[in-house]
Amino acid sequence: MPTSPASPTAEQLPARTAAVWAALDPVIGAGTPLRVLDVGGGSGMFAVPLARLGHDVTVVDPSADALATLRRRADTAGVGARVRGLQGDGDLLHEVLPAADAGSGYDGYDLALCHYVLEVVDDPEVTLREISRALRAGGQVSVATVNRAGAVLGRAVAGHPVEALALLEDRDPAPARSKPARRRFTPQDMLALVEGAGLRPGPWRGVSVVADLLEAASGADPRAVRALELALAEVSPYRDVATGLHVLATRP
Repeated sequence: MPTSPASPTAEQLPARTAAVWAALDPVIGAGTPLRVLDVGGGSGMFAVPLARLGHDVTVVDPSADALATLRRRADTAGVGARVRGLQGDGDLLHEVLPAADAGSGYDGYDLALCHYVLEVVDDPEVTLREISRALRAGGQVSVATVNRAGAVLGRAVAGHPVEALALLEDRDPAPARSKPARRRFTPQDMLALVEGAGLRPGPWRGVSVVADLLEAASGADPRAVRALELALAEVSPYRDVATGLHVLATRP
């Protein structure tokens, strides 16, 4: 997929997120400043590059430490005025956003990001519904999740076949842990959640089809890895075993 000259992809951001940025490029590179909501993006991995492109970004995250990192990163990049951090949970956006947006004159966000949040929230369905309500009609949401098939392959390649089998069977690979296990999703799971929130999904793609597997390989040219990622992101069977899944969905 071609990218605009000013896009983050063209700025050589990590190859593992190339497919996500490529999907966002037509939206964020159209030349119109957008009002963006980033749920769970506290450290600013996406918020700061988007602000550098001229967009106004509101980040909602439960972690005060992550929001402090966001503020430092935004100020260092010279985009502090375009980035706002709010402490709160994705499934309680209706409590976080109204007070912050009172009198703003906006009828909803143009774009929302929900990247690797559904794995850890109390209720993924509620979180996506909250995000959908925060969008204007015609607004879009970028959803990225952990792919179960990729997790199975990753644990197997790392030499943990027992954990890989547990993941394949949708069991906790480490049941003795003190923290709850992260959810893993199939493409069908992700699309069902998106549709259940009243959103219309576009084509799904794989995120980090090979980048994570090549991470330890010495001498791999990042540009070549990025090009391969983009070539494989929407092609089965390669996308089916990617580390993550991504879809860009629209609120009708």
